[in-house]
Amino acid sequence: MAKKKTKKASEVEYELLEKPEEIAGRLERGELFIKKNSRVFGGILIVGILLIAGILYFQIDKQNKNEKAQAEMFQAVYYFEQDSTELALNGDGSNVGLLRIVDQYGGTDAANLSHFYIGSIYMSNGEFQKAVDHLKKFSSSDYFVQARAYSLLGDAYMELGNTKDAISQYKKAIDHKENKFFTPRYLNKLAIAYEEAGDFDNAIKTYSTIEDKYFESFEFTNARKHKARLEGLASK
Repeated sequence: MAKKKTKKASEVEYELLEKPEEIAGRLERGELFIKKNSRVFGGILIVGILLIAGILYFQIDKQNKNEKAQAEMFQAVYYFEQDSTELALNGDGSNVGLLRIVDQYGGTDAANLSHFYIGSIYMSNGEFQKAVDHLKKFSSSDYFVQARAYSLLGDAYMELGNTKDAISQYKKAIDHKENKFFTPRYLNKLAIAYEEAGDFDNAIKTYSTIEDKYFESFEFTNARKHKARLEGLASK
């Protein structure tokens, strides 16, 4: 069977140049296609415009809400810093509390930060499940604050007897921008969680990490002591 001979692009282009009536025909067919489908093209254009307008409106509206929320949460944060947790949560009658901020301004940066404050308050009040519910909704680009949130979540899970999730959160805190100031503290919490779960081997390894890498930390002496204790228990 003979192979079908295909034309090169240059050959097609040359033929078109030699036949201007062919070019005119193609242009005419293109114009007819556009006229025939003008409603479709118009609809697509309108949808595109509406989509862009919707995105711009959402961004502007979110920014305005965030600015308003930040202004309203100022007093609540002041109460938080003064350990007036009830006023921080529920407001004072004139100023709204953090719970109102997350309810009314969901999706804003102010509401996000409010979840962290609320979770911290519930932790101090012993309401650990509520602390989990709010801390899970918090995220931050500030690595100190984010690591702190992971650690608080781990603490809440430990109080709830959920060592598996506590271990997971402590690991996140440790791995999130490791530093010599806070990482040893999170490692110490992780070792305690491992021991609580009956995993002595990983608890010993975690204490060894503090001993080997953070010998200048406050946790160093404590790590050596508990590592020796666990090694004695493991050898029995």
